[in-house]
Amino acid sequence: MGIKAALPRYELYLYTAVLGVALIWAGSWLSEASSENENRKAFKESVQPGWHYFGRKMDVADFEWMMWFSTFRNHILFALIGHVIFAKIFSLLAPKIGIDGCKHRSLIFGVYGGLAVLITMGWTFMTLVLSHCIILYSIALVKMKWLCFVAGLTTLASIKLEPYNSWQEALVTGSFDLQDILFYGGCGFSIMRCMSFALENCEKKDGNYTFCDLLRYNFYLPFFFFGPIMTFDRFHAQVNNSQLTRKEREMWNITTKALLHLGVILVVDVFFHYLYILTIPSDMKLVGKLSDWCLAGLAYSNLVYDWVKAAIMFGVINTVARLDHLDPPQPPKCITMLYVFSETHFDRGINDWLCKYVYDYIGGDHDKIFKELLATICTFAVTTLWLGPCELVYIWSFFNCFGLNFELWVAKLFSFPPFSTIEGVMGEAMSRRIRGVFNAANFWTIVLYNVLSLNSLQFAKLVGRRLIFKGFPLSTLSVLLVTYCGVQLVKERERKQALLEDPEPVKPVDGGKEKAE
Repeated sequence: MGIKAALPRYELYLYTAVLGVALIWAGSWLSEASSENENRKAFKESVQPGWHYFGRKMDVADFEWMMWFSTFRNHILFALIGHVIFAKIFSLLAPKIGIDGCKHRSLIFGVYGGLAVLITMGWTFMTLVLSHCIILYSIALVKMKWLCFVAGLTTLASIKLEPYNSWQEALVTGSFDLQDILFYGGCGFSIMRCMSFALENCEKKDGNYTFCDLLRYNFYLPFFFFGPIMTFDRFHAQVNNSQLTRKEREMWNITTKALLHLGVILVVDVFFHYLYILTIPSDMKLVGKLSDWCLAGLAYSNLVYDWVKAAIMFGVINTVARLDHLDPPQPPKCITMLYVFSETHFDRGINDWLCKYVYDYIGGDHDKIFKELLATICTFAVTTLWLGPCELVYIWSFFNCFGLNFELWVAKLFSFPPFSTIEGVMGEAMSRRIRGVFNAANFWTIVLYNVLSLNSLQFAKLVGRRLIFKGFPLSTLSVLLVTYCGVQLVKERERKQALLEDPEPVKPVDGGKEKAE
C-alpha cells in the first residue's frame, strides 16, 4: 500500500497522547533513578560537579561530547574559525593581486588545512598521511577498481589491526591529550577519502585527476579529523564551481542553524544534570534493579543522545562547509524516525560512501535475495574494518546485516499470494495499521542491535531479556503499543512530506468541476 494512506485525525490525536504520556512516565523513572544514585560510589568517575547554579552533579561519561564542547572546545573553534578567516582574507586579497579567488579557493583550503595538520600533529603524522596518499594515488593510476579496494582496505587495516596500528601510533603520539584521537580520526578519514578519489579516478574516461586534486580534497580541514566524508566527485564539482552565489535567505538559514546547534548543546548539558543516561548502563547492579519502563527509556534515550551528538558535531562542521559554498552530507536520521534497517545509520557520510562504492554497486536494484545478501555482507565487512574489528563490532555487524536481509525476505514473502491478495482486499488505512505493528517490533530490534555498540553486550542482553521474556506480557505489549503509536506518527509525517513532494491529482467532480481531495 502507498505511503499516502491516511488515518483518522482523532486516531492520530490518541497516538500522540499515548506517546507523550509514556515518554513523560519513562523520563520520570530515569530522573528518579539519577537523583537517588547521584552519590553512588560507582558514579564517582563519571558523575562530577556541574554548573554550580543547578546544585547538581553532571554526567560526564561521554569523552567525545566533553572533548568537543568542554575540554578542547576552544582548540576546535580556533581551528575552524581560523579556516573561515583565512579563506575570507584570501577572497579579499585575491582580486588585488590578479588571482581568480573562486578558481583557486580549493588550493587555499588545502594549504590552510595542511599547515593546520602539520602544526597540530607534527611532521611524522604528516609524512604518514602523505605516504597513504602517494600509495593510493599510484594505485589509482592503474584504473582497476578491485586493486584500489585491496590497496585501500589494506591501508585501513594497517591502522585498525595490531601490531601495525600501535607501531604507527607510537610515531606521532605523546605531545598532548587529544593527539591519539586525532591520529585515528585523521588517518581513518584520510584513507577513506583516498579510496573515494581512486575509485572516482577509475570512472574518469579521459586522463587522470592530479595528485594536487587529491591533496586539496584530503586536507580540507573541517572534514579532516572528524568527517563527515564527502565523496570526491561531489567535493571536486562543488569546490571548483566558480559561480559562487548565495540562495535567498541562505545566510539567515546558516546563522539560524548555528544558533540552534548552540541551543541544543546547552539543552543537552542541562539534561546531563538530571538524567545520568550514560553512566547508569555502566553499573549493572543498578540496572538490574530498574523497572522495565525505566530500562526501555534508558536504552531508547542512549540512542537518541547518540543521534543528537552526531547531528551537533556534524552540524558544526557543516556550518563551516556551507560558508565555503559546499553542500556537505546531511546529519543522520533521528532514531525516533527509524523503523526499518535500510535507513539506519549514525554517520550519513560513511553511509553515502558505503552505498555508492559497495552496497549499491554490488546490490544493484536490491530486489534479488542472493545479490542483496552478498552486498550487505561486503558492506558490513568494510564497516567492521572501519570501526575496528573486535567481538562487540562482530556481533553488531552480524545482527544488523541479518536485520537488513530479513526485511527483504519478509517483503518478498508478503509480495506473493495469499498475503498480497489479502492486503489488496483490505483498505489502505488497515494495511498501514498492520504494517505499523511489524514496524514497532522492528524498531526495538534496531534499538537492541545498536545499543550494544553504545553501551555493552551485557546491558543489551539485560534489556532484551527483561523486555521480551521476563516482562511478558504486560511490559512487552505496553512497550510495543507505545512504539506502535510512535511509528504511526512517523508514518503520518512521511505521508505529509510525500504529499508536499508529489501532490495528489485533482479529480473531476460533477460534470467537469474539479474538487481537491
